[in-house]
Amino acid sequence: MQFLIVTRRRMDAFPPEAWTPELLEAEGQRVRELYAAGYVRSIWRRKDAPGAVILAEAANEDEVRANTATLPLAQRGMLEVVTVTQLEPYPAFGPR
Repeated sequence: MQFLIVTRRRMDAFPPEAWTPELLEAEGQRVRELYAAGYVRSIWRRKDAPGAVILAEAANEDEVRANTATLPLAQRGMLEVVTVTQLEPYPAFGPR
C-alpha cells in the first residue's frame, strides 16, 4: 500500500544551532537508505512550512510510523508527523 506522509520540522522548539549540517546530512542519508529499501517512493520539501511530504510504500500505518521514527530528526523529537494518509489507486486509470 502507498501512504502520503506530511511532516513538520519543529523549528519553534529547537534553536537554529541545533540544526547542524551533520544532523541534516544524517537525515538525508537515512532517507536515501529508506529509498533504496523501497520504502520511500518520492519525497518533496514543503514550501508552506519546514518539513517534507513523503510518498511511501508499506504494509500498514504501523510500518509507516516505525520507518519514519528511524529518521534522525524524528529520533531527536525535531520532526513531527502531521498526517499519514493511506492512498488507493485512482479508479479512472483502471480497466473499464
